[in-house]
Amino acid sequence: MYYGSIEAGGTKMICAIGDENGNILDRFTTPTKTPGETVPLMLSYFMNKAKEGMKISSLGIACFGPIDLNKSSDTYGYITTTPKTAWMNYDIVGEFRDTLEVPVGFDTDVNGSLLGEVTWGSSKGLTDVVYLTIGTGVGGGIMSGGNLVHGMMHPETGHILIRPVASDPYPGRCPFHNNCLEGMASGPAIGERWGKPAAELMDKQEVWELESDYIAQALMSYILILSPQRIILGGGVMHQEQMFDLVRAKVKEKLNGYIQTSELDNMEDYIVPASLNDDQGIMGGIKLAMDALES
Repeated sequence: MYYGSIEAGGTKMICAIGDENGNILDRFTTPTKTPGETVPLMLSYFMNKAKEGMKISSLGIACFGPIDLNKSSDTYGYITTTPKTAWMNYDIVGEFRDTLEVPVGFDTDVNGSLLGEVTWGSSKGLTDVVYLTIGTGVGGGIMSGGNLVHGMMHPETGHILIRPVASDPYPGRCPFHNNCLEGMASGPAIGERWGKPAAELMDKQEVWELESDYIAQALMSYILILSPQRIILGGGVMHQEQMFDLVRAKVKEKLNGYIQTSELDNMEDYIVPASLNDDQGIMGGIKLAMDALES
C-alpha cells in the first residue's frame, strides 16, 4: 500500500510517496509560488505516479500556517491568515481530497515533523514531546499524552515573549510582538542584528551566547508548562551544532534546580537534534496519511 505525503513549506513544497514503515519511495519538490502555479504541479505528480503503479491510498499534508484544524469548522483544511497572501483562505485539503479522491490527514508542518520523530525517530515510544524548529521563522509542535495538541487552533510556540538581554539593543523583528522568540531568535533576526547571515557567524561566540539565552528562556517555559519527556530542536539555526551544549547549559542554569528529574539529569538525551536527516516532516506526512485512512 502506498501513502502520499506533502510537506508544505513557505519556500518549497515536497511531495512524496512512502510505505507503512515510513520509507520514502519517491519524491518531488517544487518552489512555493501561488496556488494556481504550484498545486497543479503537485496534483500532476501524484496522478502521474498512479499511472506508473504507485497510486496512493491516502494523503497526509503537514502545512505552514496558520491553518484551521477544527473538523467542525466551515473552513477546516484551509490555510487561513498566512502572511503568504496568495495562500490566504485557501482550501488545500479540499483541493487534494476532491481531485485525488483519497482521505487526507492534515496538521501543521511542525506537528508533522514531531509526528515523524515520535513514530520513526529517536523519540519513538515517548508520549510527551516538544519539537521546535528555529530557522526563517520559529514554530513548534507539541505531543501531550500521546496526542498532538491543537486546542482552539494550534500552538504558536514561536510567539511567546522573551526577556531581552540587557546588552542587546535589538528591538525584535516580529511585526506583531517585537520581542517574541521568533522576533528575537529567528535566522532573519540574527542577520539583522549582526549584519551577516547565521552561516557566516559560526566563529562569533557572542552571537551564539545571545541566541542560546533566548532559546533557553523559551525552553524553560515549555518545560515548566508542558513537562515534556524530550525536546527536539530542528531548523537551520540549529545546524550550528555548538548551540546544543550552550542551550542545555543555559536551560539548566535558568531552572536553577527547581525541577529534579532523571531526564534533566541527562541533558544530552533531553534536548536533542532531529534524528531523521531532515526527512521528519515528510515522514510525519506519511503517518498523517496512514491515520487518515484508518479513521
